[in-house]
Amino acid sequence: MQQHNLQRIVIVGGGTAGWMTAAALAKVTNGRVAIQLVESEEIATVGVGESTIPAIRHFNQLLGIDENEFMRETQATFKLGIEFRDWGAVGDRYVHAFGQIGHRSSILPFHHYWLRMQHAGRASDLWSHSINAAAMAGHRFMRADTSQGHSPLAEIVHAFHVDAGLYARWLRRYAEQRGVQRIEGRLLDAQLHAETGHVTHIRLAGDRQIAGDLFIDCSGFRGLLIEQALKVGYEHWNHWLPCDRAVVVPSTSGPDLLPFTRATARPAGWQWRIGLQHRVGNGHVYSSAAMGDDEAAALLLRNLDGEPLAEPRVLRFESGRRRKTWHRNVVAIGLSSGFIEPLESTSIHLVQTAIARLIHFFPDRGFNPVDIAEFNRQSEFETERIRDFLVLHYHATTRSDSAFWNHVRTMDVPQTLKDKLDLWRTAGRIVRHGDELFSEVGWLQLLLGQGQRPAAHHPLAEALSEQEIADYLDDARAVIQRCVAQMPSHADFIAAHCAAAQEPVPC
Repeated sequence: MQQHNLQRIVIVGGGTAGWMTAAALAKVTNGRVAIQLVESEEIATVGVGESTIPAIRHFNQLLGIDENEFMRETQATFKLGIEFRDWGAVGDRYVHAFGQIGHRSSILPFHHYWLRMQHAGRASDLWSHSINAAAMAGHRFMRADTSQGHSPLAEIVHAFHVDAGLYARWLRRYAEQRGVQRIEGRLLDAQLHAETGHVTHIRLAGDRQIAGDLFIDCSGFRGLLIEQALKVGYEHWNHWLPCDRAVVVPSTSGPDLLPFTRATARPAGWQWRIGLQHRVGNGHVYSSAAMGDDEAAALLLRNLDGEPLAEPRVLRFESGRRRKTWHRNVVAIGLSSGFIEPLESTSIHLVQTAIARLIHFFPDRGFNPVDIAEFNRQSEFETERIRDFLVLHYHATTRSDSAFWNHVRTMDVPQTLKDKLDLWRTAGRIVRHGDELFSEVGWLQLLLGQGQRPAAHHPLAEALSEQEIADYLDDARAVIQRCVAQMPSHADFIAAHCAAAQEPVPC
């Protein structure tokens, strides 16, 4: 059987999504496929996705990247989790820490024993059983030390805060060194094959044409190929995720180099704080139906830790997804495939998983429809389950201080989320389906952090006495405290291992 392999891949759009895709495909195709990336200096990238989750380390490992070099080149800091303020109620605080909380017994997840102690009025702080959360509280950091065996120091899980512009620039160098050709130009339209409907070539300003076998749409919200050319349609989620604007501004660094992202709820949305080595990234995500742009910008500026370094910039978006992310010979990656607001730092991750999925289902020129259908099914499942996790942040609240919070608190939620909540509320059960992104520990922290207490714990948690459980929990918590005391501060660790040599050149 003769196989007609791809000869030409054309990526439309740069930024983080375009250059992540170019770098990864250049690595795995090893120069056997011509890769061109088309971007225009006239079109600015969104460039606000600076917070990542731990899976980004797998992407860097695929590329063979040295982590310290990556940190220096992108002015990055480390991230152990996210701190949430004022979500369940004004004045509340909890964290979504990466990694484990406690240790699973041979029978039950850790949290069922903790719930039993809570129902008995003897529970310790849940997050005192997480090495990541304890390090966050002390602004400490070190990489996991696997030589420590079963010590919590071997279980530290980290991600990064990166300057998205510097990251894209660094990936561009990586890709071009491996043969990717960058073409400067503004896309005008795409030519479709009369019979198959596949894109045969794209036309750029200046009457230039670029032909390809596979086209990857990284053109951002506009979806120049997947939507404007192929018209796949869009599924809107604004009835569950009503925030549709973000005002963003960088500021000078604060007094502390925090190893976590901060997300603070506001009257019509929430505000993020992401500290880098050279500045702090700030944004206010809000519903335009509940707050005007000027008011949102003023609220953001009043709540900065440092001085603003630029004028606030307003971005418009609508949470949802394309009805197909792969159609014919076009694959949408990044914002062109859809958008889920950045509440849990999933934007860069969704780029990464789309690239991994494309590599797994990498086509020949026959474009097997079975592969394409499965690619789309997996993409749909992934984004819908992330959507549910984000919706719960808004819905699981007692806040009634604004029309916005009254709406999200009382709104109807997706059935898939209702099913999870029903299992949790009766006996604290958390069920993870398939390859859902967020683990049981992630759901646990969100549910308990926002005041969602189950009516009961697992009956088999009664197999141990209260005192046996209390002794175990006390011992485990003491070990974590001793481990955190050995860790350097986040700032000292960066200074010793991966501090940037100089201020970056403005993008």
